[in-house]
Amino acid sequence: MELRVLEKKEYESFVKNNPYKSHFLQSYDWGELAKEERGLTPYYLGLDNEGEIVGATLLLKKNLPLGLCYLYAPRGYVIDFKNKEMLDLFTEEIVKFAKRKKAIYVKIDPDIIWKKEDYKGEVTEVESKDKNIYNELLRLGYKHMGFTKNFETMQPRYTFRIDLKQSMEEIENHFSKTTKQRIAKSLKLKTKVEIGTGKDISTFYHLMMLTESRKDFISYGIDYYKTLYKLFNEDNKATLFLGKVNIKDSLEVLNSDLEEVNKKIEELPKENMSKSAKNKLKELTRQKENLEKEVDKYSTYLKEYGKEVTLSAHMILEYGDKAWVLYAGNHNILTETYVNYHTYYEHLKFCKERGLKIYDQFGTIGDLSKDNPRLGLHEFKRKFGGDYIEFMGEFDYVIKPFYYFAFTKLVPLYRNIVKKRKKKELQDEVKEK
Repeated sequence: MELRVLEKKEYESFVKNNPYKSHFLQSYDWGELAKEERGLTPYYLGLDNEGEIVGATLLLKKNLPLGLCYLYAPRGYVIDFKNKEMLDLFTEEIVKFAKRKKAIYVKIDPDIIWKKEDYKGEVTEVESKDKNIYNELLRLGYKHMGFTKNFETMQPRYTFRIDLKQSMEEIENHFSKTTKQRIAKSLKLKTKVEIGTGKDISTFYHLMMLTESRKDFISYGIDYYKTLYKLFNEDNKATLFLGKVNIKDSLEVLNSDLEEVNKKIEELPKENMSKSAKNKLKELTRQKENLEKEVDKYSTYLKEYGKEVTLSAHMILEYGDKAWVLYAGNHNILTETYVNYHTYYEHLKFCKERGLKIYDQFGTIGDLSKDNPRLGLHEFKRKFGGDYIEFMGEFDYVIKPFYYFAFTKLVPLYRNIVKKRKKKELQDEVKEK
């Protein structure tokens, strides 16, 4: 067997519908995106057994000073990790390749589940429950980077996944009561979700900036999203969902509800009211006051924002039989319309209708303490009833220990400086919009 560089067609043929591990982060398109927008060098490698590819991986090369580099296989490798002989041989060949490239280390974070809980919190079948794969990687010389709880790693260690092989009725039954109510309210207010085009990337980007400014994290420039959208729509599918509020339509709904409440109040007796009638009047009066406030508020919105405004923009990537909610940007106005919930609901149905098998919400936390600033994000995703997934984590295969030590200690300091600078630039850009 030999490890060789694969052409696009041969690489995708093996990876895209692989029975062991098929992930968009191992796709040819992701490698090209990393090259065009992040300055990384992608290598599409396959293990050739007399003309048959039996294992593959995308390796992303990050150049470092002194002619050195490190290599990263995002959610790789694409092999059967339970096959010890294959894992041994593939590792041996990857290490040889890495040494030729003067790599300090090779990082992997396999799409291998460490723990899985269903929507009831019950632990279900887990790929690595016997820890065999974990122990084999350690035996081979990989260094486990720890069971991190937040977003310290290259890719999230936790996510929520919805099994699309269930019926839509089953999926919706797993939604929390709050999620069902908010979707219903959003539908009642006549919010709508449309599929966008490349022309809507600027709207998507603006909402991403607003979200990042609120959540205190930094993403990418607009060119990154344009390139991603273009690349994935040439070979696979990147779909942009736009959640919109037609304020005029919503105002009509509220006025109609107010008219109905006033009608019910008029129908109540004016004198000699029974106790139940008095209670009903009290409740209807409360509803009337709330609706009047809503009507006033939406009338102000109509003057300020116009007839229609886009509040949510989500990008969904498909690869093989799976879909990922990769990016989601949301406005900080009109949150009471719950357009974000409606948008999630629509692209979940969309993925189900397309015959996909897995819907991945791509990223949550393991630290569920009340003071975690990302707990709100976790709770939002949890309420859609998916399986709570914990991955096995990152492993580094160290090739040059001295340089590895220097790089892993000094670079984080540099990244913190860059992060602070980018955060300030983002805040300045948002202010200018």
